[in-house]
Amino acid sequence: MKTQTINADPSARWLLLVLSLPTNSATGRMRIWRNLKALGCGSLRDGAYLLPFGEVQQQALQDLSEETLREGGSAWLLHVWAQTEDENLAFQALFDRSGEYATWLQTLADARPGLGNLKPQEITKLLRKMRREYEAFKSIDYFPGDGSNTVEAAWMDFMQAAEGLLSVGEPQAVQAAIKALAIDDYQGRTWATRQHLWVDRVACAWLIRRFIDRHARFVWLESVKDCPPGALGFDFDGAAFTHVGDRVSFEVLLASFDLEADRGLQRLGAMVHVLDIGNGYVPEASGFEAMLAGARQNARDDDDLLDKISVVLDALYQHFSVVQPSTT
Repeated sequence: MKTQTINADPSARWLLLVLSLPTNSATGRMRIWRNLKALGCGSLRDGAYLLPFGEVQQQALQDLSEETLREGGSAWLLHVWAQTEDENLAFQALFDRSGEYATWLQTLADARPGLGNLKPQEITKLLRKMRREYEAFKSIDYFPGDGSNTVEAAWMDFMQAAEGLLSVGEPQAVQAAIKALAIDDYQGRTWATRQHLWVDRVACAWLIRRFIDRHARFVWLESVKDCPPGALGFDFDGAAFTHVGDRVSFEVLLASFDLEADRGLQRLGAMVHVLDIGNGYVPEASGFEAMLAGARQNARDDDDLLDKISVVLDALYQHFSVVQPSTT
């Protein structure tokens, strides 16, 4: 039996919210309960909710505490420490997500066979829904284990299958060295990629026009076999700029033109990487994907889509270029 005191260990520090709401506040009770669930709180008993200590979690529980008071209830937000290893493990067990993950994995498995029968708009809508759920799970999986790895692998597989249907002709990565190129040698050129732009292609086109070739002309190809002689292809098999190793086309352009040191472009590259082939987590990714899907439905053509999304990418670039304050 593990009985030694461990309350000096930072991992044994917890946040405890004890609250009570009047019985005539059904709407307030439901709203606060939903927020507690969204935060992934562990329940010690009715009205006593636990979270691992962290500044973000503390602020979220403080906000709920204040909302409870506004509803006429009472609330206390306390810092507590597990007194023994056994007690700490018992607290951690309250955050076991295996049941939720199993249900979500079954949802993925049920949806996978029917992907090929869906229209592109339906696939995009399903992807957004599943991504929101996946990111919600990840944000409250405070003690990830093997189950989390299984879910991540299943989500990457599902996402790649869906994106493959949305982006016919998605390039296969090649193994090659990325050559250093001079931006001055790539001015006023014609650039070509597959039509019906999606994440990597639209981001590449924005990057080319914004940082590489401000007078670039673009050709959107129905078939890559029709790429004009002399045009610089990107993001298709055999193109001048395509997937290399584990880098997507956007990242290859960054490396080719010595743009990787730019903080904003580096973080944009991470976002494009996550959305194009998975591997990683960028909070802004799902929001960008949703805006791109909406813009693509309303755009007249790919030129119009690039113009619309360039505004979004400009804003994200500015956001990513600023060093965010640490929350730890």
